[in-house]
Order: sequence, then structure tokens, then C-alpha cells
Amino acid sequence: MENINIDATSKTPRVSFNYHTGILEITGRSIPENSYQFYEPLLEWLDKYQETPKDKSIFTFKLDYFNTSSSMYILGILKKLEKIYLEGKKAEVKWYYDVDDEDMLQTGEDLKQIVKVPIEMVEIDQEEES
Repeated sequence: MENINIDATSKTPRVSFNYHTGILEITGRSIPENSYQFYEPLLEWLDKYQETPKDKSIFTFKLDYFNTSSSMYILGILKKLEKIYLEGKKAEVKWYYDVDDEDMLQTGEDLKQIVKVPIEMVEIDQEEES
């Protein structure tokens, strides 16, 4: 199974799905002009990944902003991870949010209520990273 590596643009996030390690990441800003076109190949990849997932899958979301249409796909990704988790494999999500971004924190907390896969909230301080 091929890995997915997509570089970030001003409107789309960086994507790194590594089948061999089970480490999957989406980082950056997600405001694609066509969310379906951007996210559908990722969902199809996850469908294949679900068939033979690694013993442990770690999904990292480090998004500083995403639009409404992206949010539907983010939930779709989480639902696919939930399926892996409910089938007895280890799966976890790390949801990064900036210390000053209450909306991103709240979104992560809301998603924790919707899906049964464990979501760890990870606070980052952009000023410390600079």
C-alpha cells in the first residue's frame, strides 16, 4: 500500500499517511476550494488501511483553521479511525490547538463526544515555538 504525502498550500494542509508506521498526520490550514476533491482520496486510502491496519494507529491533527466543508471530512476520517478502534486495534488521535484558540479547543472537545476513538487534546503555544 502506497503512503500519501501531500505538501501544504495556502488553502490545503500537509498530509502524511504512512502505512508502514501507522502514523497519519494532517497539518496546516484546510480551506480547499473543492473539499471533496481534496479529501475523498484520503478517505479511500483509509478504507484500504482499515482492511489491514497496523497494531497501533496514531492520527495527528495540527490544524490552525478549517472551513465547514472540511469539518465534515475530518469527522469522516475520525469515524474510520473509530471503526479500527472498535475492532480491537489501538488507535488514538492527537488534536493540537493553540493556547489562544478556543474555537479549535472546543471543536476537539466536541469531536471527543461524537466518536469513540480516544482523542488527546494537546495545547501548543505558538509564541514559545517562534
